[in-house]
Amino acid sequence: MSGAREDQREPDKSPGGPISTEPRINDRIRVNEVRLVGPNGEQVGIVAIGDALRLAQEADLDLVEVAPMARPPVCKLMDYGKFKYESAQKAREARKNQVNTVIKEMKLRPKIDPHDYQTKKGHVVRFLKQGDKVKITIMFRGREQSRPELGFRLLQRLAEDVQELGFVESAPKQDGRNMIMVLGPTKKKADARAERAADRARRESARDETETPAPVEAVTTDPPAAPEVAAVAEPAPETEPAAEAAAAEQPVA
Repeated sequence: MSGAREDQREPDKSPGGPISTEPRINDRIRVNEVRLVGPNGEQVGIVAIGDALRLAQEADLDLVEVAPMARPPVCKLMDYGKFKYESAQKAREARKNQVNTVIKEMKLRPKIDPHDYQTKKGHVVRFLKQGDKVKITIMFRGREQSRPELGFRLLQRLAEDVQELGFVESAPKQDGRNMIMVLGPTKKKADARAERAADRARRESARDETETPAPVEAVTTDPPAAPEVAAVAEPAPETEPAAEAAAAEQPVA
């Protein structure tokens, strides 16, 4: 009975939690002295924790414990917020550039139709161009299991057709009712990704050039010319007939 009561006791609920992976900073550093490193990497030496905190406050920086297992611990003066941001950026870039090995699978039948074979081969070519491995599986059914040479010849034919893009990483082998072969790409996945990105950028640049309208030439318009007016000669003033007649009638002295 006593043993049963002991088993029914509640588990220990003492305070605790997951161990933090972040370094201790400023007042969380619980040691008497530290080996201090300046913000530019210069060695300051072993100083008391109070002096190290004072130097960090005067420089408007944080005191960060970078080597807690050293004796004494090594601390550095830095902007901890900026340090965390830059570390997160580097980790994000590393994940972006990380290459994950992907194995694609393509299944065929020993007596595959020529048109279906070309379609399957096209998929294998696309996978190899992307830098992925391809697992080729020949599925035997019924009496086909007694003729494994059909699957072997089909795998050899496929390997020869794509030899410029891939190589036989795992030779054909029988696995129950299936025959399996693995093709590896001759081009690394990172190189294939960079090539696709460059090709995409080249196509976008060509599309932008075709969509850009041609520059419109400036047309200067001259003011309209004034209409030409023909010069008309004014007639000479005519002599009055009365005056001419009087002059003719006047007697000569």
